[in-house]
Amino acid sequence: MLTLRPIRPEDDAAMASVIRAVMPEFGADGPGFAIHDPEVDHMSAAYSGPGAAYFVVVDSTGQVVGGAGVAPLEGGEPGVCELRKMYFLPEARGQGMGDALLRHCLAEARDRGHRTCYLETLSGMDRAIGLYRKLGFQALCAPLGRTGHGGCDQWFALELT
Repeated sequence: MLTLRPIRPEDDAAMASVIRAVMPEFGADGPGFAIHDPEVDHMSAAYSGPGAAYFVVVDSTGQVVGGAGVAPLEGGEPGVCELRKMYFLPEARGQGMGDALLRHCLAEARDRGHRTCYLETLSGMDRAIGLYRKLGFQALCAPLGRTGHGGCDQWFALELT
């Protein structure tokens, strides 16, 4: 059984490991991808600020098998947050936790006063893109903000009001 909870400092290494395992699976390990963000090694601290939250998914043994978070969009307009670093190990996929975690992150974003949620992704992450579309995210023609993720080639936004 999978459950989600807020990230703790003791989860940082495990979540970094998940990110570093999953991103190359989709060809997202070169320049311009989130795998190189400084926050990867200290996610709990990176998402402790105003308007931010990060959640991990743990299996029945307590092992971190995925996660996602929201934070104000770097270089974005006030009220715009970004869905960030949503990744799952293969054994955690296909169990409905992506949907549950994304809905939880969107509720957190609303609770924290954000009015729009933005995300960046990559062609080939078809299941994730399908989930984003299912929950109402609309495709954008160009990126927003200054995320530094020039390797991403698809951008989406959802109005949270």
